[in-house]
Parts: sequence; C-alpha cells; structure tokens
Amino acid sequence: MSDGLPMPRRLLAIGAVSCGSALIMIDGSVANVALPTIARDLHVDSASIVSIVTIYQLILVMLLLPFAALGERLGLKRMYQIGQMVFTVATILCFFAKSLPFLLIVRAAQAIGAAAALSVSSALIRSVYPKAQLGRGLALNTVVVTSANALAPTLGGLVLAVAPWPWVFASAVPFAIGSLLLGRALPRAEPRDTPFDVLGAVMCAGMFGLVIGGAETGIHGDSPVVSGAIVAVGIAIGVFFVRRERHEDNPILPIDLLARPVLALSVLSSYTAFVASMTLLISFPFRMQHEFHMSPAEVGAVLAPWPLTNIFVAPMAGYLSDRVPAGVLGGIGMTIAVTALSLLAFLPPDATYIDIVWRMMLCGAGFGLFLPPNARLIVGSAPPHRAAAAGSLVSTVRQVGQTTGATLVAMLLAFGVGAGRTPPLVAAGLGVIAGLCSVARLRPSIRNPKPVETIDMEARQP
Repeated sequence: MSDGLPMPRRLLAIGAVSCGSALIMIDGSVANVALPTIARDLHVDSASIVSIVTIYQLILVMLLLPFAALGERLGLKRMYQIGQMVFTVATILCFFAKSLPFLLIVRAAQAIGAAAALSVSSALIRSVYPKAQLGRGLALNTVVVTSANALAPTLGGLVLAVAPWPWVFASAVPFAIGSLLLGRALPRAEPRDTPFDVLGAVMCAGMFGLVIGGAETGIHGDSPVVSGAIVAVGIAIGVFFVRRERHEDNPILPIDLLARPVLALSVLSSYTAFVASMTLLISFPFRMQHEFHMSPAEVGAVLAPWPLTNIFVAPMAGYLSDRVPAGVLGGIGMTIAVTALSLLAFLPPDATYIDIVWRMMLCGAGFGLFLPPNARLIVGSAPPHRAAAAGSLVSTVRQVGQTTGATLVAMLLAFGVGAGRTPPLVAAGLGVIAGLCSVARLRPSIRNPKPVETIDMEARQP
C-alpha cells in the first residue's frame, strides 16, 4: 500500500471522512435539545423520552468492535459507505415517527449505521494520510468531532425555532450527502478472505450491552437485584469471551493489540481521560445552577470555552504528535487538565464568569493536548491489517468512557454529592491515573516492544 493518497484526491477523501464524522456526531447529540418537544408531541413522560439518547449510545458501544472485524472482511470503504447510507435512510424515517416505539427503532437503525462508519473511520484516516502526517490527520478528525458536538445544541435550537422536531434529525443530512459524494475518493482496500466470527460478535455485543445496560438500570431502575444480575451475566459472558478470543486468529476484541504494554497503557489512559471529562461536563451544569444560580443559557456560555479551546489546541497536538512522543504530550496535557479540574473544584463562592471561563479553557487545552497523540499512538502502532481493529478500539474506548462518566455522575447525584465539588475532584483523580499511564509509556521496554506478530506467536505456543 502506498504511503497515503496523492493530492488532490487526499483532500476529497479527508472531506468525506470529515463530513461523515460531523454527520454522526451532530445527529447523535442534536436530539438532546429536542427531547422536551418530542415528549410533548408524542404524549410520553420525560423519563421515557430519554431512552432516545440511551439506546443510541448503547447500540453504538455494542457494535463498534464487531463491525470493525466485519469491515476488515468486506473492505473499509464499503463498510464506511454502507454505514453512511443506513444512517441517512434511518434519519429520513424520523419524519414518519408518530410514536415512541417507532422512533426508538429508527434511532437504533441510526446507531447501527453510525457504528458501521465509526468502526473503520480511523483506519481510513490512516490510509488517507502519509505516515508522517497521521497525527495531524487524527487531530483534524478530533476537531471535527469536537466542533460537531459543540454545534449540535445550537443547531437543534435554531431548527426547533422554525420547524417541527423531525427536522432536527434532518439537519445533518447535507453532511451525509457530502460524505457519500466525496466518498468515491476514499481508498479501496481489498477485502480479506477471512471468516467472520458471528458467535464472537454476538458475545462482544452482549458483554457491553448487559454490563452497561445493567449498570444504567441499577441507577435509574427500581430493582438493584435484577440490575446486579444483569451486570453479573454480562461479566460472565465477558470472561468467557476474552478466553475464547485469545485463541482466535483475528479476534474481535483486539487481544493481540492489547498484549503490547504501550497499547494497553494508551487504552487505559484514554478510558480514564474520557471518564474524567464526561464526569465534569455532565455534573458541572448542576453545580452552576444550584450553587451559582445560573440560567441554562449562562451555563451553556461557561461550558462553551472547553470545546472551543479544544478546537485550537487539538491540531497543534496532532502536529506535535508526529514529532514528540505521546507519553510526553499526554503527561503535559494531563498535568494541565488535573490542575484545571482542581481549580474548578475549589471555585470561590463569588466566582465571576471570567473566573470560570479561564479554568474551562485550561481544561479544554489539557484534554486537547492529551487525546490526539494518544489516538495516534493506538492507530499508528497497529500493523496495517489490524488498523480497523485499532481504530474501532479508539472509538469504543471513547464511547465506553463517556457512558461510564455519565453513569458515575448519576450515581454521585443519587448519593447527593453530584452537584458540588466532588465530581471535579473525582475527575482530577482519574486525570492523575491517565497522566501516570501516559508517562509510563516512556520507559524503553514499553516504547520498543516486540512486534505484535511475535507476541501473538508466543501466546499460541503450548
């Protein structure tokens, strides 16, 4: 395979992946602002309508790794475009939703399409950019994802001001059209003639679905015993699944990649960083409204500096990650983030808007400096034939980390400590773990490990 695509085809391929990422991120979170309106129009209670969000996130987590394995068999480009088409068709079906069950089916279909596209997007980025520019390519994708997440609430509010709620879902369709048109420029990787492990895919989906779903019901449901049983079944399936994957040539759960200490540390640091960021971002509005008596508009204004700062810092981090070890950049980024989280935890009672904003900007800078180099290391360290698995690992860790953060905040709120300084302190502690894992990758024995193939062969020997 050549080292990246030639210009100007590379620009068209970058546009295709960027439009696809924006589409999935916007339509994945734009529904949040429309939930009260949808609940009123469909005549359902507020607690039930939240399932529109949770079903999307849960299915996404369940299917990312299985779809990555399927993408290696079908071809990355084909898998990506199939996902985009499924997502677009499901979005159009939102116009025909007259009941909550039908809308949930449509959202599940959207999540299936999103999982198919996201599972191979990082691998496509690796094949689009030259190896020396992979860091900035992944950083650009981080900017697109961050910008889309920041744009979604504003876009949803503007659409609701002039149109019925189904148009909220349709607001990202132009990105779908752009992605499909530009997608002809994407590299066409040859499909691999390897069998797809259907049983492994089912077990992977069941493991994530039962553990995360059970944890969610344990916080929001009425029967902790049933919720605990669901989680226990998920863990049991997970244990059997991991043991089974150790003997597979192309494992759905990339055990072969996680056998490398540098990748295992990168995954652990990424997971704790996403849990930390989501813990703060979800809990902070409660604190701002309860302790500082801010209106929702004011809360949005103090949260905005985080993604806006990230937009500027992430490209710089991506550029540096092609030249500076990820352990160094990650350690510096987490030091900044932990400092900012600690400062947010101990905000003075009379804190002004400026007092909060510069701390949020510092947080955005820290996480923006940490995440792109970490993703580059995970994707770039995998062998070419395992690029899809490595890319899906990045996406899965992000989704599981964000879901864990949301569940953690719900638990803290249930214990009555989720609207104060406890969440940022918990986030700071998680940031310390992420930083230590990042710096640990600088050890020579970890920075220069055995090749994946060697470890895999040794693991298979009796």
